[in-house]
Amino acid sequence: MKKFKVLMIEDNPGDVLLTSEALKESKFVVDIEVVNNGKEGVDFLFQRGDFQTSIRPDLVLLDINLPLKTGHQVLQEIKANPSTRDIPVIMLTTSSIQDDILTSYQEQASCYIVKPSEAHQYLEFIQVFDRFCGTLAD
Repeated sequence: MKKFKVLMIEDNPGDVLLTSEALKESKFVVDIEVVNNGKEGVDFLFQRGDFQTSIRPDLVLLDINLPLKTGHQVLQEIKANPSTRDIPVIMLTTSSIQDDILTSYQEQASCYIVKPSEAHQYLEFIQVFDRFCGTLAD
């Protein structure tokens, strides 16, 4: 079974905990790294600063509302660089604003998921995650 290295860029510890716990239910083995702001996310991906030895993730889970750099800014940097543009990015955010959804897809997000508001709703997130990872594993 393929093991997926996931970078989660999220500033809310509660969301990190819920997502990490939910990913344990995935049918895939998931190794998750977490950074809590947009600048750290970009530094991780480009192996800068404290992240010079970071390992390229197979997938990025990206929040929109982040400190230091927004999720949209991070997504633009990922997709503008030839070394990272092919990394799939799933926007995982509380925003259900149509403009955020459209902008994310225009900026080449692979998928857009509104964070579940209840712990039991993470089952749906895992189903989407597993389907998405299934396409990457093929």
